[in-house]
Amino acid sequence: MVRTEQLRRLAPAALTILVLTAVYYASARIGLLEQVVVAGAVVTPLWPPTGIALSSLLLIGLWTWPAVFLGTLLVVASISPLDGSVLAIMTGNTLAPVCACLMLRKVGFRTELDRLRDGIALVALGAFAGMVISATFGSGTQVITGALPAGDFWRTWAAWWVGDAMGVLVVTPLVLAARTLRPPRDLPLVRSAEAVALLAAAVLVSLVVVHSTLSLLFLVFPVIVWAALRFQLAGAAPCVLVVSVPAISAATDRTGPFEGQSLLEAMVNLQALNASAALTALLLSAVVTEQIAIRRKIELACTELAEVVDRLAPGESRRRWPPEEDGR
Repeated sequence: MVRTEQLRRLAPAALTILVLTAVYYASARIGLLEQVVVAGAVVTPLWPPTGIALSSLLLIGLWTWPAVFLGTLLVVASISPLDGSVLAIMTGNTLAPVCACLMLRKVGFRTELDRLRDGIALVALGAFAGMVISATFGSGTQVITGALPAGDFWRTWAAWWVGDAMGVLVVTPLVLAARTLRPPRDLPLVRSAEAVALLAAAVLVSLVVVHSTLSLLFLVFPVIVWAALRFQLAGAAPCVLVVSVPAISAATDRTGPFEGQSLLEAMVNLQALNASAALTALLLSAVVTEQIAIRRKIELACTELAEVVDRLAPGESRRRWPPEEDGR
């Protein structure tokens, strides 16, 4: 009887781990659709699994870390023979989001991303600091095993780190924002129409800038600003993804604004675009959300104050303020 009860308690956790492992692996296969070779090492400009991993740790709990470990094993097994370096890569890929999650919790990070400090924390600790671990484990392991020349360590490390960091900046806000999305039927018609127009504009502008040989990548920022101001993170995060996907494809193939550039130049320009777009969306959305929350608190305080005044002096709260002076 006791064992049956234990199994009943463990079954949901095991199922959660399996589902997250499958999601991690699926997102990795999507990320591997656009890959580049840097000094003989295969890296991706955007590694979605890091965003999935950090999101699951933040939303569900640190106990989901085995899903990251198992997901990494499946990914490595699908692209190369398993050897002694696999354990180190799995360890690095698991420790990176776990440490990022712990650092975010330490500073009081809120998954609602409704404060500027939360946006800054996700960028500085979740993306930039946390992903140093996976890049160091991955690149260092390849150097130790002889798969990568020591002189190419930093180039591979930088590409690995940027890909993991972009995964956090692009995917994690998208997952966190998905929890606050309202069904279309709950939105006013005008608001729904604006959301559709925003999505169409993001797709159109993204396709135009990546198919033009002119340097028009900056045109995506007015759309992202529009999304952040009007819909906050729920609108800005999907726009960043819409912008990033065609840009990654163009940079990998060196077409459009990336035509004629070397791999290094294309990757630098691509990641500058992705980082700028993600930072603009994340931080501006956080600022707007924080300001909206402050305004609502002030309105609530004013309402409560008016109720107190009405109880103490009925009708006083409805009198004009400030009162007009005599003779005016």
